[in-house]
Amino acid sequence: MNTNIFALASGLSDQELLARIAALAGKEREASVELVAHLAELDTRASLYAAQGHGSLFTYCTEILKLSEDAACNRIYAARTCRRFPVILDALASGALSLTSVRMLSPHLTPENHEAVLARASGRSRREIEALVAELAPRPDVPSSVRKLPGVTPAAPPPLSAPAPPPAIEVKPTAVMPPESVLPTSAPAARPATRRPIVETTSPERYRVQFTIGRESHDKLRRVQALLRREIPDGDPGAIFDRAIALLLERVEKEKLGAATKPRAPRAIRPGTDSPVSNGRLTSRHTPSHVKRSAWRSDGGQCAFVSEDGRRCAERAFLEFHHIRAYALGGPTTTENISLRCRRHNQYEAELVFGPRNRGIEGGS
Repeated sequence: MNTNIFALASGLSDQELLARIAALAGKEREASVELVAHLAELDTRASLYAAQGHGSLFTYCTEILKLSEDAACNRIYAARTCRRFPVILDALASGALSLTSVRMLSPHLTPENHEAVLARASGRSRREIEALVAELAPRPDVPSSVRKLPGVTPAAPPPLSAPAPPPAIEVKPTAVMPPESVLPTSAPAARPATRRPIVETTSPERYRVQFTIGRESHDKLRRVQALLRREIPDGDPGAIFDRAIALLLERVEKEKLGAATKPRAPRAIRPGTDSPVSNGRLTSRHTPSHVKRSAWRSDGGQCAFVSEDGRRCAERAFLEFHHIRAYALGGPTTTENISLRCRRHNQYEAELVFGPRNRGIEGGS
């Protein structure tokens, strides 16, 4: 049926075609503004999309509304910004501002400057908006990014003595931060803008990582290259990064999960402490390291919430250790009762047991 639209469009005169396109663009802006306003309200009722198995408004927009990642980000940014400054809705409807412009300006708008900034941004191109943002928040260095460049071979690292800028690094990554992690959840103060990282592959299982470092980090890299010349003769920063990230991961896992090469067996807590034993089971709210490791392994480092229709939440960031049976109702801190939840679903399941929290707190749920 939609293919008939081509026939209808081809039958229009030049003036009719231009007039029709202008009318359709106006309707599209009106629809976008209405969608943005409704997303702003949905953002305050997070339990609605949480009940359907979505840990964030971003995943709801991409999976249910079928928006692209960029389209979802733009509309969510606009929704949250318009909730702070409703006058932006009129600018979007008139075409004075685009969704992309609002997203770029959002981190820099304050109650004191928003009127002046929006007035300067009205009718401006993206390049002009970028210049305005650079004026509001100058950035000396480019933000870190992970880019997928198929068919592009990273250049060889510069020689040890070359005072060149930090080279590109090609490594095998272990995880990618989800886009939602960059979306503001409350009104932020003016700060330098950040861009959502882009993950792109140079070839199967290979990634190009590029970022800017300071003089001190640059000097450390050169010192490490010199010290590892026997093990890494060409001083490849990618090989050094691979070693460094492995050590960092081991350290972080030890801090977050109590990981150890030879983990100790769980011990019963002596009576009279704040973690007594009842019927042979630990009743302390503290989550022992072996329980955290077990939950992380069994849930695969992913939120384990599953909706009524069988949809499992895909969030892997900001995970929390959740009591399947609420601790306040006697749920023990054991491997059988601890599971991973993202922040949204940990809160959502608590609301199912204890009732909703006041609107306006953590997204209003």
